[in-house]
Amino acid sequence: MKKFLFSFLFLTTGIVLAQHGLENDINAIEAKLIEWRRDFHQHPELSNREFKTAEKIAAHLRSLGMEVQTNIAKTGVVGILRGDQPGKVVALRADIDALPVTERTDVPFKSTVRTTFNGVETGVMHACGHDTHTAILMGVAEIFSKHKDKIKGTIKFIFQPAEEGAPKGEEGGAELMVKEGVLKNPEVDVIFGLHISAGFDVGTISYKAGGIMAASQSFEIKVKGKQSHGSRPWTSIDPIVASAKIIDGLQTIISRESELTNEGAVITVGKITSGVRSNIIPEEATMIGTIRTLDYDMQAFINKRMKEMVPTIAKAYRAEATIEIEKGYPITYNDPQLTAQMLPSLQKAAGSENVKEIKAITGAEDFSFFQKEVPGLYFFLGGKTIGQEPTSHHTPDFYIDESGMKLGVKAFIQLTLDYLNN
Repeated sequence: MKKFLFSFLFLTTGIVLAQHGLENDINAIEAKLIEWRRDFHQHPELSNREFKTAEKIAAHLRSLGMEVQTNIAKTGVVGILRGDQPGKVVALRADIDALPVTERTDVPFKSTVRTTFNGVETGVMHACGHDTHTAILMGVAEIFSKHKDKIKGTIKFIFQPAEEGAPKGEEGGAELMVKEGVLKNPEVDVIFGLHISAGFDVGTISYKAGGIMAASQSFEIKVKGKQSHGSRPWTSIDPIVASAKIIDGLQTIISRESELTNEGAVITVGKITSGVRSNIIPEEATMIGTIRTLDYDMQAFINKRMKEMVPTIAKAYRAEATIEIEKGYPITYNDPQLTAQMLPSLQKAAGSENVKEIKAITGAEDFSFFQKEVPGLYFFLGGKTIGQEPTSHHTPDFYIDESGMKLGVKAFIQLTLDYLNN
């Protein structure tokens, strides 16, 4: 009852955008959002290589008269806007990097950028919607720059590189931004972030208190055997067979040893490399993959069992195996009190009937590094055309309905003003 009363009071006392002239600004900026988004989409850049993207963002923020910081976590950009009245500090975050994916969508602003990634020639594509996030936050910055009189406090606009992960051997992303002090000077009180979704209808917002996205770890397994002619397998120690058994064994950690009624968990082997031709049993095999968990105790258990199981299974087939597991991203955790406090703001932005509570998903987000330092709220913005089939993120056919971006601007503005003014 207390929570309901608090939410009702917050809903009735928060800023009403239409009454403050902001609704008109939001409607008017939609054409710019689409223009910016298409430009970024047509000229994507990979993690820690977002040089032109960062230049465009910084130029826009400077044109708005903001204090602008560049080269944060290599290519990150931060704009600081101080309101006419003193108050707290809200950070808003957008990720700016693209993926090594060759675009297949039939749009006039299709990416034709090519590169070499991990030794493989590939296209480059905004296959996860970061181009829309960047455009949305640029729009929010432009609108707020015209209404400093309505800002009781300070807003930090954080344009973050390398959300998809820094190249091997490099640091990057939210973790490096935090390390370099992006949440300091001025000290951030709360942070808000969004992700457009090709699976949720345009006009909707989806949220969850607590863990909304999984912790993500990558692993590498190396199996060493003995090479021989393919016609004489009995003279070999076959690392491919041992690898197959290891993959089978890893899945039993999930299906037979993890308490899935507690939280979901996933182990996926995404790549296996071994051999050079059909009639040679190779000496070595290498596997890489990902672990997704929504509970830190389960994560520790799964890591422990993987480290026990991999060398033991290999030994049963006379091979040797090692496994390395990276620390990875933490759980994306929405502070429950902040989520309850800001839920009315999301409902005002989208309409109560369009704000839906969801279950946690096993995708991962390095926004979680910000949330480890300050309370944060992360939510999903609908980007699927109503009545059409969804497309998958991180694929050549990924598609976003641009009409969904305007609600992202509205939600960020509503959240920020309500937090700062209440």
